[in-house]
Amino acid sequence: MHNYQQIAKEVLVLEAKELLRCAESLGEEIEEALRLVVNTKGKLVVTGVGKSGLVGAKIAATLASTGTSSFFLHPTEAMHGDLGMIGKEDAVLAISYSGESEELVRILPHIKRLGIPLIGMAKTKETTLGHYSDVFLSVHVEKEACPLDAAPTCSTTLTLALGDALAVCLMKCRNFQKEDFASFHPGGSLGKRLFVRVSDMMRTQNLPIISAKTPLKEAITVMSEGRLGSVLLVDEEEKLVAILSDGDLRRALMQEDFSLENSSLCYATKNPKTFTNENMLASDALALIESYKIQLVVVTDTQARPIGVLHIHDLVEAGIQ
Repeated sequence: MHNYQQIAKEVLVLEAKELLRCAESLGEEIEEALRLVVNTKGKLVVTGVGKSGLVGAKIAATLASTGTSSFFLHPTEAMHGDLGMIGKEDAVLAISYSGESEELVRILPHIKRLGIPLIGMAKTKETTLGHYSDVFLSVHVEKEACPLDAAPTCSTTLTLALGDALAVCLMKCRNFQKEDFASFHPGGSLGKRLFVRVSDMMRTQNLPIISAKTPLKEAITVMSEGRLGSVLLVDEEEKLVAILSDGDLRRALMQEDFSLENSSLCYATKNPKTFTNENMLASDALALIESYKIQLVVVTDTQARPIGVLHIHDLVEAGIQ
């Protein structure tokens, strides 16, 4: 009976050893590849077939999201019209472990005919891809993790890691910062943390605003219709003076002199927490709301008049952290 836990460990160790071996032997070719890409005015087009193609697509995606304009092009599609997607100011990163993949080899003469700089990734430079390459990066492995030494395993891991290494070098070279990363990922957690503002998240329509003199009975009706669990109380100049929450209402019910006919202001929270800066980052606003241990905060103008409401539930549902 097989010891699958041991087999899994052996695979990880074998792949790790191949990565370390490549790291020890890596030389100036990575700097040559870096210079070639940095000096490219257009895009870096990544191409490959089979498992190499799948890895290439991931490399292209990583490059594109870290400041290097890049896309993946399948060699077969290139031979049937998509070769026109490669511009004269572009460069190509071609991946084939054997260096002899038929579909890829067929487009290499056309790439060179157009004068497009070519970075090749293969097991050895003594291959067709190696001979066509202006810069060559070896992804040779001594053994695949596959027990048949056939299925690409260690080699694809190494290729992927070398693509990551190139992407990180390019980030360092271009001084790519987290703000730049966020601009490429506006829907990600970092993008939301750096770009989404209070003005983007606050509710501004049909706010539950009443006069501070409004009887509690009417305030409860407005609270129910507003669906915020609170009503905003303003004075004659429409300035915010208090907030009546459902929590305030529950506490009011415990008072001996409780009456639905009393003014709402009698039971409301006076001088509530407010924001006047609607350009504040939503992540900063969430941190303040959590520190105040409240569920919503009113956004006011410079005259203390309510212009919006920011609710903690809206921030959490939007993925603000």
